Amino acid sequence: MSDDIGPLVDLIVNSEESGTDFDKEALQDQLEDLEYDQWALLLEALPTEERLSQWQLVPVEMQAEVLVDMRSDARLSIINTLPSDMLEQLFGRLSPEDLIELSDSLPEHLIDLALQQMNQKQRQFFEHSSQYNDNQIGRYADHNLLILPQNAKVYDALRLLRRDIPECTDALFLTDRAGRYAGTVPLHSTFGSPGHIPLVELLDEDAEPLAAETSLEESAEIQEKSDYVLLPIVDAKGMLIGRMTIKDGFQILRETHDAEQMARAGLSEDEDLFSPVWKSSMRRATWLGINLLTAFLASWAIGLFEATLQQVVALAVLMPIVASMGGIAGSQTLTLIIRGIALGQISRGNLSPLLIKELSVGGFNGILWAFAIGGIVAYWFSDMMIGIVIAAAIAINIVAAAFSGVLIPVLLDKMKIDPALSGSVILTTVTDVVGFVTFLGLGTLFLL
Repeated sequence: MSDDIGPLVDLIVNSEESGTDFDKEALQDQLEDLEYDQWALLLEALPTEERLSQWQLVPVEMQAEVLVDMRSDARLSIINTLPSDMLEQLFGRLSPEDLIELSDSLPEHLIDLALQQMNQKQRQFFEHSSQYNDNQIGRYADHNLLILPQNAKVYDALRLLRRDIPECTDALFLTDRAGRYAGTVPLHSTFGSPGHIPLVELLDEDAEPLAAETSLEESAEIQEKSDYVLLPIVDAKGMLIGRMTIKDGFQILRETHDAEQMARAGLSEDEDLFSPVWKSSMRRATWLGINLLTAFLASWAIGLFEATLQQVVALAVLMPIVASMGGIAGSQTLTLIIRGIALGQISRGNLSPLLIKELSVGGFNGILWAFAIGGIVAYWFSDMMIGIVIAAAIAINIVAAAFSGVLIPVLLDKMKIDPALSGSVILTTVTDVVGFVTFLGLGTLFLL
């Protein structure tokens, strides 16, 4: 079915309210077609009571995967209501990979409950993955992969391929007797090859494993550039511990994007649409406080020119134009530089030419729009001097915005602070303060 679950949300809410058989029948038909990721989206979109009601309709065999795909706040709203016998059944179906995904947001007693129901090999997988932090690919290694000893031959590979092949598999891996990674064999090279040929003769010499300590974003970038839909993951000793698939790479990129978008508004990526009011309020209060401080700074800059504003009211009317033009110009440069940093294109060697280029663009646009806005304002207020003042302020602020748009993200990146999260807040403050001070300062100088 379509990924748009909006109509289904409407149907569920209306069905709960009306209780009609027609609604329930139509609802049941649509729920049967849902995949686990669609179930997760649907449950997150429902108010708490309806969410708990619909959880009972999730097929038992899908419940673990649905929980893994949900945001932690919404997930816990379900887990906290389940009786102990249902929790025991649910956590008895978790794989080590699923438990790793859930462990950051689960109470310790539930983690212990899941581990008690795993076999020794599964517990070892979990313990090994837990050694890595939540930004290292080793933590999320998929243990479902095709492995053969390095002395295996083509007929061994063909025999292995007659079994169930894991999804996203286009290669198998060779290891030595100790389990150390020995190479990657593309599956297509085994087809048509004589059965007696050793697999080491079919190794792809260009295939490189991922170090378990590699960051998630870097792993996704490596996967994107790889010729394979899966990559082997090795630990510091060269032991093959699992794989990363192209599906994992896309999920990492999506979650990274979601986290950045939420963080720009001071929110957590795990924020539940229907989390308690008090909890949501506390989470957002910090960001509002930071914004208040920047607003006070801009207000303080305006307050320095209170006497000017009292005598030349037109300046108060025109101030938002100056700040807005600087803000837009700066955000364009900021976005360009942040993308360059993310792609590894910004370095000390090209920073100066890039800064000169952006200042040139800012200067050109500053002069262009200074003439346009200055002319409009001079005609509007029948005062040429006001037009000149705002024209000069806009030109200066757009150039300052271009300068800040380059340096702010570069400096934040040097300080190990994500420029995508805090760069826009700092830039807005700079362009507001520079715009107000320049405009009102010039107004004080030339109009009084």
